Amino acid sequence: MRELGNNIKITVNELMISYNDEGKIGDPVIIFIHGFPFNKSMWNKQTKALKENYRIIAYDVRGHGNSGAGIEEFSIDLFAADLLSLMDKLKIDKAMLCGLSMGGYIALNAIENYPDRFDALILSDTTCLADTPEVKEKRLKTIESIRNDGVEKFADESIENLFAPESFTTKKKEIAAVREMIVHTDEESLCKTLRAFYERKETCSKLSDIYVPVLIMVGEEDKITPLAAAQLMQEKIKDSFLSIMEHAGHLINIENPLEFNNQLEEFVSTVYYYG
Repeated sequence: MRELGNNIKITVNELMISYNDEGKIGDPVIIFIHGFPFNKSMWNKQTKALKENYRIIAYDVRGHGNSGAGIEEFSIDLFAADLLSLMDKLKIDKAMLCGLSMGGYIALNAIENYPDRFDALILSDTTCLADTPEVKEKRLKTIESIRNDGVEKFADESIENLFAPESFTTKKKEIAAVREMIVHTDEESLCKTLRAFYERKETCSKLSDIYVPVLIMVGEEDKITPLAAAQLMQEKIKDSFLSIMEHAGHLINIENPLEFNNQLEEFVSTVYYYG
């Protein structure tokens, strides 16, 4: 009998992974992949909303939250391999994937390399584009800044870009929780993840190969992966849906959880109904 609950530990790819597993075995599986540099707790409101009808798994990506970091250099390929190994360990043949930002990078890599393992994708505030030279340069400068000035400064600078302006008034508690996630991420893992982003390849050229249902969601005021990035993915993924979330920047599931959950529930119920 599988273990239910929060912060369950399991060995995957010779690495300790921490995950939450809620709902009933036999229900459709949705796996949530958090953004950078956060952890699985960012999906708590989605888990609560969906666990009555779905088996919900939210895990800490290697080097984040309560998961180990291992000794390898990080890459999106490695993160996707960890995901598939976790699915194998939990005996999950197929699942729906919901990834935000970095989680979207991982989801797109996973479906490109393991297309038969997924029923649907929810891509939130993410992009198929590789970093531009300017962004790559910024990644390197951020790594240098973290090593020289520490994680606290990085957290404060990150917060400025993550949220819609109104969230700083209406979501103070949530912003404080996100900052805590950032400052509790190991400095070395931050730098190794930024390096993985620097090396990340584009996935736009592979989007036409995706044949499962896809919902793309983006915050109306997302400065990190703006609306144009979401529109590009929608154009390239046949029959995909695009939802633009008001009152939200880059963290739409935290800034506008009610609308996010409504869109998510409607989409996955349709996938399951027709699947």
